[in-house]
Amino acid sequence: MECNQVNTPLLDKAIHHIRKSPFSLHVPGHKNGQIFAQKGYEFFEKVMKLDLTEIPGLDDLHAPDGVIKEAQSIAADWFQTDATFFLVNGSTVGNLAMILATCDADDLVLVQRNCHKSVLNGLELAGARPVFLAPQFNHETTRYEHPSIEVIEKACKSNPDAKALILTYPDYFGKTFDLKKIIEIAHQYNIPVLIDEAHGCHFSVPYFKNKSAVDLGADIVIQSAHKMTPALTMGAYLHIPDNTRINKQKVTHYLQILQSSSPSYLIMISLDIARHYLANYTLEMYEQLSSYIREVRYIFRSNDWWQLETVDDPLKIVIKTMPYVSSNQIFTYFEKENIIAELKTDQDILFIFGMEPTIEIKDLRFAVEKVKANLQKYSKSAEKHAKIENNHHHIIYRTEKLAYSYQHMKMLKTKWVELDDSIGLIASEAIIPYPPGIPLIAKGEEVTAEHVELIKQLRNRDITFHPSGDIKGLNVFD
Repeated sequence: MECNQVNTPLLDKAIHHIRKSPFSLHVPGHKNGQIFAQKGYEFFEKVMKLDLTEIPGLDDLHAPDGVIKEAQSIAADWFQTDATFFLVNGSTVGNLAMILATCDADDLVLVQRNCHKSVLNGLELAGARPVFLAPQFNHETTRYEHPSIEVIEKACKSNPDAKALILTYPDYFGKTFDLKKIIEIAHQYNIPVLIDEAHGCHFSVPYFKNKSAVDLGADIVIQSAHKMTPALTMGAYLHIPDNTRINKQKVTHYLQILQSSSPSYLIMISLDIARHYLANYTLEMYEQLSSYIREVRYIFRSNDWWQLETVDDPLKIVIKTMPYVSSNQIFTYFEKENIIAELKTDQDILFIFGMEPTIEIKDLRFAVEKVKANLQKYSKSAEKHAKIENNHHHIIYRTEKLAYSYQHMKMLKTKWVELDDSIGLIASEAIIPYPPGIPLIAKGEEVTAEHVELIKQLRNRDITFHPSGDIKGLNVFD
């Protein structure tokens, strides 16, 4: 039976509780917002009343049988899944749970090499043996995107005992691919397909041309509700579609282990509201958004300083900087105009727009023109360097396994070495440009001269790294 998508049971129950003006003799310590520092109180005063806990009537995320269960059931109805779980620790906890529920120690797992670090962390926790699938290099965007159908088909054929195929869809920059075909190939070998769809929650709205991995036949899908749709940070969904190859009981078990035992009701309520927003998003809203985005893309059109990319997700605007101007310089100029981009790489700047118009077109136009005017001041310097060739180096990803198993790594000693001395050694930590959080070097991979050269280039372009901001060396196995 279909649910009423106007309903927000968790929000409604919380409001009903607040209106009774109860005395809080339970956690949290701010006591419904009555105890708080004066500093910042004007911003927190109202929202703290929704920062509740597992008291009678408000259910329990880890054993839901009331309003949380109802809210998750309505979400499952909207997303057309067998089950949808609320996540309060972001897509990260969803990625960890889906991997642990699917893979045991020494199990072979096919995984897209340019995946988010949480996927690699999940594989390490499971003790699985990843077979990294080399992504394709797009010479137009000068970025690695997704593994080709041929690479995936060959990997499935060579590893028919693989316990999972893990892919990212869409990527951080809004690129999609023929996921349906890939899922069909994996399923021919009875390999479950696990999808990190952190940036695709809005694909659940039918007006967007791109379909969610849920609709394309994946076995489990993780979505960050907070990235592209209106939910609080760390709010995410874990979807188990119908006819899945995943054990739902195992997923529930690992979510109980991994998620906080004090889950944020603010985040859960925002997930209830975000689902309500998506389910009631109208064609008129989408058409207004489409018209707005067309104007936005015109404002960001290609010019002397950058090229505007064509992307699959209309909410993503990607500009690629010309060789004679740094992405950091453009990023900084936008920041001075109060336009805060999502991220910068050594060549790209990514802007993410919402599902409704926010910044006024005239204000955006003024800001972009101001940025270009500031860049024009350096035109002489730009002309001086205009003939510099784009000599960016890129890592050549290969379809391969780690040098050591995760179990073996636990027994090895490590040491810190300087970058130039690390070539040929095996990294004992991941080196990750952040954002987007895709490891340049994975733990257990051999460090190459290409890695070191690219780290130096990115460092010179003020790119931030995890685990340390300014990388002068790294830990390797001794």
